[in-house]
Amino acid sequence: DEKKKFEPTVFRDTIKKSLNEAGNDLEAKKKFLDAAGSRLDKKSYADTLFDILVKKSMLAPGGTRIDDNDKTKMTNHCVFFADEDHDAIRNYAQVSKD
Repeated sequence: DEKKKFEPTVFRDTIKKSLNEAGNDLEAKKKFLDAAGSRLDKKSYADTLFDILVKKSMLAPGGTRIDDNDKTKMTNHCVFFADEDHDAIRNYAQVSKD
């Protein structure tokens, strides 16, 4: 049996690049995540995906970010930086739930 490599940083870089290319277009981000679901194995990297979508980058145990504030390792898509209104947060949740 061949074991799959677990490479969360490669997954992060792929997700980050596509999310950043979509700019502020949440629909484009959602379409990317839907289309990439099986190819990128979102289920195996669920924790990493959650960190990226909600907290902007991967977290180490204990909750500290592992990117050392390196902007090349962070996405521009982040719930914490969304406009503070109900519709904006709901739109981010719609991207993240799929």
